[in-house]
Amino acid sequence: MKLTRFALPLAASLAGLALVSCSSPTAATTSPSASGSPSASASTSTIDVVASTNVWGDIATKVGGDKVNVTSIIDDPDKDPHEYEASAQNQLALSKAKVVIENGGGYDDFVDTMLASAKNTSATVLNAVTISGKKAASGEELNEHVWYDFPTVEKVIDQLQSSYATIDPASADTFANNAKQLKGSIDALVKKEGDLKATYNGQPASITEPVPLYMLEAIGLKNKTPDAFSEAIEEDSDVAPAVLRATLKLYSDHAVKLLAYNEQTTGAETEAVLKAAKENNIPVVGVTETLPSGEDYVSWMTKNLDAIGAALAK
Repeated sequence: MKLTRFALPLAASLAGLALVSCSSPTAATTSPSASGSPSASASTSTIDVVASTNVWGDIATKVGGDKVNVTSIIDDPDKDPHEYEASAQNQLALSKAKVVIENGGGYDDFVDTMLASAKNTSATVLNAVTISGKKAASGEELNEHVWYDFPTVEKVIDQLQSSYATIDPASADTFANNAKQLKGSIDALVKKEGDLKATYNGQPASITEPVPLYMLEAIGLKNKTPDAFSEAIEEDSDVAPAVLRATLKLYSDHAVKLLAYNEQTTGAETEAVLKAAKENNIPVVGVTETLPSGEDYVSWMTKNLDAIGAALAK
């Protein structure tokens, strides 16, 4: 789901920014981890980085290590990410950022709005969708959830490494080594996808939203969900009764092997789908848009793949 429907009280944020700017520079939530907890003793030589979500924040941290100080704007796995409201602390962090990483594709346009309000024109802005090179097919909308696409993540890692090295040339080798190690872990995830595809290529699956679709497609699964259903859910609009009936029929007919269910954005229609899947013993794989508590990107995606594999094996 796109994050552009967030309430963004920028006027209030900017008013608060004036107060925050007069206080300690550590007022903004910053961290070398994606969780947003304050760093122990951030060096004045560290690179200030702001990421729109803790997914990209974790990637940015892994590449930068202790040479970067990362603020993740959306960092609470227990809340619907679409209820975010801009804060003065995040506005301040953006005003100081040397590198900003946003998802793009209409997912988090609030970052550009806040960055412009902060009058930070010198930051290097990395847009993951732009970096991915992905384009929507004719007559279709782009699936902007590119953090579920491992080749895109590796491209973003390369751009982060390059950006950091430009700002801090003395640490270029550190950034290169960190990026190499992280890409090695992601290569292992790509192999895991390939192993699943070798066994389950062509199997039917269903979704509530396109959030995990890149991963499902990499495994070779065929999405049988009516486009009108997942599009309505993603756009937070009502699902037509006929479309809902057609979607529910996938489960009563046992026409799919699993349901990939976005746990962070739910409503009456998605709950009806979840109920239908469970009543018909269709395995449900819960997915999220932000990092679950206690996970980093690689461990999170490993668990997602393991859950899909277990569901397909039933």
